[in-house]
Amino acid sequence: MPESFITKKAIAVALKELMKHKSFDKITVADITKQCGLNRQTFYYHFQDKYELVNWIYYNEAIVILTTDLSFDNWSDRILDMLQVMKKESYFYENALRSSGDSEFERYLLSFSKELFVSIIHKLDEGYNIQNDDIEFIAQFYSFGIVGMIVSWAKNGMAASPESMTSHLKNLVYDSKMFAVKRYMDKNDS
Repeated sequence: MPESFITKKAIAVALKELMKHKSFDKITVADITKQCGLNRQTFYYHFQDKYELVNWIYYNEAIVILTTDLSFDNWSDRILDMLQVMKKESYFYENALRSSGDSEFERYLLSFSKELFVSIIHKLDEGYNIQNDDIEFIAQFYSFGIVGMIVSWAKNGMAASPESMTSHLKNLVYDSKMFAVKRYMDKNDS
């Protein structure tokens, strides 16, 4: 493992430890460096500010899990894996997502989920020729819905289990798919 990654990980662990007891908004770079025993120069060598550090944590702990080998067939498994990581460190995700001015996690999720839904729609559309504008609209709609539910779940205490959340999201997507197929069939039978 490269030394740079080890240092970044140590800084991330320090921030997460502080976030167990203190709001992200109230944590300073000085607090973080004191917690991990590094100087401010080292912090700034690796991160521009604490927001970049949080984004690094999001990416390396949650987004990588979601996007690794993501496919039409395993998207719900990847979401479950990501939600389990978030639940395991709920203090961090709840605190960070509630902080002022932070929406990078949502942007990451929106980007990946929209790409996933575009690919799902293309796979389901074989021979039906849905217009690209419609595909983009539908994909964005589902992305906002799923990401909104995940972020709301995290901000509001993660009361539901990751398995329950994943099941609801999966059922919603599959039920919508069945509704769309039925609507298409009814339209063509007329």
